[in-house]
Amino acid sequence: QVQLVESGGGLVQPGASLRLSCATSGATLDYHATGWFRQAPGKERDGISCINRSDGTTYYADAVKGRFTISRDDAKKTVYLQMNNLTPADTAVYYCAADPDLYCSGDGLSKDDFHAWGQGTQVTVSS
Repeated sequence: QVQLVESGGGLVQPGASLRLSCATSGATLDYHATGWFRQAPGKERDGISCINRSDGTTYYADAVKGRFTISRDDAKKTVYLQMNNLTPADTAVYYCAADPDLYCSGDGLSKDDFHAWGQGTQVTVSS
């Protein structure tokens, strides 16, 4: 069983940057895809980015493409989400998730495809 812990959220002004971290522990070698989701109040939890362990390929939702970058540091067992040029529309609780079998692709992300979840970290973008 893998454990996921997010950190790095906070309150920032529009145009600012944040880097979220997802620290993993436990049976991490069994988990292939790691993704980031976000959920704004009253809205569904949406998948925004994902990275595959086997080849490092990545996926981004249109809403964040060109502004967010996902990466991984296997030595630190951590997946990062660099978020640039943040807007109020990015305000949400951000979750990382992992799955042993999923291969992230351009078909999008569904929360039902991920087996393990972190507790979430709040990101608020406001002037």
